[in-house]
Amino acid sequence: MLASLLIANRGEIACRIIRTARRLGIRTVAVYSDADAQALHVAMADDAVRIGPAPVRDSYLLGDRIIAAARDTGAQAIHPGYGFLSENAQFAQAVIDAGLIWVGPDPASITAMGLKDAAKALMADAGVPVTPGYLGDNQDPDHLADQAAAIGYPVLIKAVAGGGGKGMRLVERPADFADALLSCQREAASSFGNAHVLIEKYIERPRHIEVQVFGDRHGNIVHLFERDCSLQRRHQKVIEEAPAPGMDGATRDALCAAAVRAARAVDYVGAGTIEFIADASEGLRADRIWFMEMNTRLQVEHPVTEAITGQDLVEWQLRVASGEPLPRAQADLSITGWAMEARLYAEDPAKGFLPSIGRLDAFDLGDSVRVDTGVGQGATISPFYDPMIAKLIAHGDSRDAARTALAAALDRSVVWPLRTNAGFLVQALRHADFAAGDIDTGLIAREGEALMPATLPSEPTLAQAAARVGGAGALAGFRLNAAPQRQARVLVDGQPGDVAIDAPLAPAAGAIGPAPLARTLVTEQGRSWQVTPWRAAISGAAAAGDGAILAPMPGRIIAVSVASGDKVTKGQKLVTLEAMKMEHGLSAPFDGIVKDMPHDEGAQVQEGTLLARIVAEDAA
Repeated sequence: MLASLLIANRGEIACRIIRTARRLGIRTVAVYSDADAQALHVAMADDAVRIGPAPVRDSYLLGDRIIAAARDTGAQAIHPGYGFLSENAQFAQAVIDAGLIWVGPDPASITAMGLKDAAKALMADAGVPVTPGYLGDNQDPDHLADQAAAIGYPVLIKAVAGGGGKGMRLVERPADFADALLSCQREAASSFGNAHVLIEKYIERPRHIEVQVFGDRHGNIVHLFERDCSLQRRHQKVIEEAPAPGMDGATRDALCAAAVRAARAVDYVGAGTIEFIADASEGLRADRIWFMEMNTRLQVEHPVTEAITGQDLVEWQLRVASGEPLPRAQADLSITGWAMEARLYAEDPAKGFLPSIGRLDAFDLGDSVRVDTGVGQGATISPFYDPMIAKLIAHGDSRDAARTALAAALDRSVVWPLRTNAGFLVQALRHADFAAGDIDTGLIAREGEALMPATLPSEPTLAQAAARVGGAGALAGFRLNAAPQRQARVLVDGQPGDVAIDAPLAPAAGAIGPAPLARTLVTEQGRSWQVTPWRAAISGAAAAGDGAILAPMPGRIIAVSVASGDKVTKGQKLVTLEAMKMEHGLSAPFDGIVKDMPHDEGAQVQEGTLLARIVAEDAA
């Protein structure tokens, strides 16, 4: 077994790896940027090394600094986690060349599966079914448009070096192809350094199903069954589960056998995931499931596989990296129960899921389900990294047991003052179609409005809070044989709110919920609000005038589509802001003239910065 391990990552995955390493008696070394100096993974590790400023390009993506940190601290091996350098073959080779152990597949395997077009050709040769599409080298826009027309709309444009939903565009009609191609290529070049794309036939009722595979250096390769990751928003996984709903034994056997063939085709070692797309229009059938790509690393959603198999996949990784054979043979692996995982993000569904940045003054996810997190109360969520703050994983005897347990845990979660997607996740878990297992990747897009959580607490909850904190109140009427009803006015997150209460108004008697504060914090469907006594005068910053386009969060301007003096129409894109690893297009609120355009491409701006101002044509 390894003696010491450097984790080349941050957040919840770094903490999760440290926990297993500690159980196995392995000394751990963390690396951190300036933004993560006080992070949980730094505190948990036996040693920690600063590797640079906050931006990932100046810290977590600098392989030479990470290797130097391993050498300086006497670490024997490097575990890359997921994201960052985890699927970078050059970094893997550099680790090996430095005389260190790489906890991952061979660089040749990463290279073979790293480009989607080459991987699909390899899989086809190995007898693994692949999705119809264009994988050629000709990247001329007109040629790609012709290929899309030949495949038949709708199509997907996908970056060959992409992953995690980035570098992917759905195009439903020929008129939209050119703009979608340009946007996809720009994002691919920015995120992966490679603008090359492929085109796939878009499956109308798709399910995203993946198989966990594992190989060792003794010629053994096994699968640990499938996961369903079909519940997605903008191609990003939201809720994952194992096993897949509606999967019969014969289809499972065929799917998992294909995944093992795929892994053998590249002599795979370590943890990997073979991702498939299924046409679910007639249920899950082996002849309607096709290979999409392989992720040559541990997946974010690996805990659901751990839950149903009883195996620790990080332990498997460390044992394989130490030269040991796989801990279990295929015949020793089986499925027990059902597991679901939800990704909790610091983002506000009411504001288009924009990231929510700042300090976590209250943070309590309870202990009823497994919680993997890299933050604690008092931590700061910065704009430099992915806004996922935790994963909640529930395991039960049945799908419904796991689903209801996960929804209940999210319902009780307390996060404040940052906003999270907890309420959205609760609504999704309790949606009738999801509850019935009738899912596909388009469910959230179709049911978006129905999944939006309440923006205010319910009246009973608010009434309870008002009775606790006290506030301006007046007799609103009376009922026979009952206490008089009062109309209370309180502030809910600083905004006035009126509610009828039966209890007498009184000073606050303590907080509602598990995170006591000086003011009452109420939580409902995973969202928290601060309720304070009403004040007669409420002051606030003046709202920006009509036509002022302000930055919704800190970020970098990556595209300026208009210039001062240009005539624009309502909905026309003005500026594209890159923040939290996502592009956000900002558009004209009405027809008019561009009056101000103060920033150029490449400018870094703070939240609330004026990006553009539009005025009516007669006022220009």
